[in-house]
Amino acid sequence: MSPNLSTTLTFLRDLLHYRLTEHFGRADTTRTAPVVPVLDDDDTPFTRFVQHRRLTVDEFVVLAAALAPHVQPFLFDEVIQEFLPQGGELPVVGGVKGTNSRTFLPTGETALFLLAGNDLVRRMEVQKVFGSQHYFSKEHILYLEDMKPGEPAASGRLILDPEYVELFTLGYVTPPRMSSNFPAQLIKTELDWTDLVLHPQTMNQLREVETWIKHNDTLLYDWKMYRKIKPGFRALFYGPPGTGKTMAAGLLGKYTGHEVYRIDLSTMVSKYIGETEKNLAALFDKAENKKWILFFDEADALFGKRTNVHDAHDRFANQEVSYLLQRVEEFSGLSILASNFKSNLDDAFTRRFQSVVYFPVPRPAERLALWQQSFPAAVQLDKTIDLRKIADKYELSGSNIVNIVHYCCLQALAADTNVITADNLMAGINREFVKENKVVSN
Repeated sequence: MSPNLSTTLTFLRDLLHYRLTEHFGRADTTRTAPVVPVLDDDDTPFTRFVQHRRLTVDEFVVLAAALAPHVQPFLFDEVIQEFLPQGGELPVVGGVKGTNSRTFLPTGETALFLLAGNDLVRRMEVQKVFGSQHYFSKEHILYLEDMKPGEPAASGRLILDPEYVELFTLGYVTPPRMSSNFPAQLIKTELDWTDLVLHPQTMNQLREVETWIKHNDTLLYDWKMYRKIKPGFRALFYGPPGTGKTMAAGLLGKYTGHEVYRIDLSTMVSKYIGETEKNLAALFDKAENKKWILFFDEADALFGKRTNVHDAHDRFANQEVSYLLQRVEEFSGLSILASNFKSNLDDAFTRRFQSVVYFPVPRPAERLALWQQSFPAAVQLDKTIDLRKIADKYELSGSNIVNIVHYCCLQALAADTNVITADNLMAGINREFVKENKVVSN
């Protein structure tokens, strides 16, 4: 943790003490309000954030107040207790008690008290920090908890995004875990582009997507194209199962330094009206400004065609599709939708894709390359196996071939040998064809 963080919280404590002294009429006329400290140069995320953003006094105090409960939970309680030794509340300071935490949790009113006291003009000025156009809110860094209609907005808790809490206290951000609140899983791969055997046209289209990831910021901001084109990029990957769509998404992330999250649509879609949109909103809000790649596998489950309205179910299903279309368009990162068939997706989506990439079943030459690179170096193929003939004869996807190699290697280990026999290879091929209700040709 940065020493500057300790300095910041000491300043916050002094500022709260000064305001309470002033409120209770105990102010010393010779004493002025504490001055925002000048932070020492260090390479911690907290210091970099404060210096890079060039925080104003108001922004600095609001950030400190929001961070305090996570670092020094009793800071506010200890100072308030000096002025209320018998206990009690100070509505002027704001603050609430949490559901599990019994310590003082600062609200917007707390920040207004710290920065403005009872100065009405100054309070109006401070409230700009909580405005929807302030980058705290736009980038989901810090915001006020939503209040019920009719209650003052400033009564909401100061909420610092959990990722920034981790960043400022631990120095790094842990990847979010898959849960009902975050139905997505981080995709990582140890493979390289050379392991992905694709039709040359497919590979060229993937390189175009990679180019967007690498140069989008330069195009938008240095070349000022943000005035003419929307941020974000939408790509459709379609083709039969096992042809490399997920692997391609993982490699795009690996070689551009972006995290790839595969969206679990089974937990995203809800039978309850409005819940699917709520789940989608939470996902996109979490992903915004993170430069993540969102990979929607089997996307037609949620991105399918809108239907003619015959009942309430159809109407709400169409609303889900429309809402999703809106959020995908607004997302500033890369959204990849994967489907077995392009025709399954709503036409409104396909019109908005900047890139449509087809992943065909590998041709014989590509299948041969897949066979050759799939077997580990530790095994030997029986002399009767001709991979070229196998590749020519059996139409298999990359995942089919990996499954077959996996089966053959296990059979060899069970037989205490490192030789892959022709019988085991054919048995593995037969297993894959049976799984897909296909007949093995002789």
